Amino acid sequence: MINETTRRNPEHHSHKTEERIFSVRDNLGTETLLVNASQDLASISDIATHLAFEIDGPQRNVALGICRMIDGVQLLVDKVLDEAHPTA
Repeated sequence: MINETTRRNPEHHSHKTEERIFSVRDNLGTETLLVNASQDLASISDIATHLAFEIDGPQRNVALGICRMIDGVQLLVDKVLDEAHPTA
């Protein structure tokens, strides 16, 4: 989790490396990280959309809300990716 201390001092981590279950390899480029984040968001969106059409009532509204939030985050990632690595 990124907190204000981590933003100011990237060397400071809220969890020790040995306590983490997952980690991100060092020296991955921004484009690689953003592309992977974008692909993960697309997968999560597909799962949430499928779920939304399998359920009814308030739970469906929650699932659709999650889909909308994912779409918004996807737009942010796409914008950063486009600005950092524009295509010709």
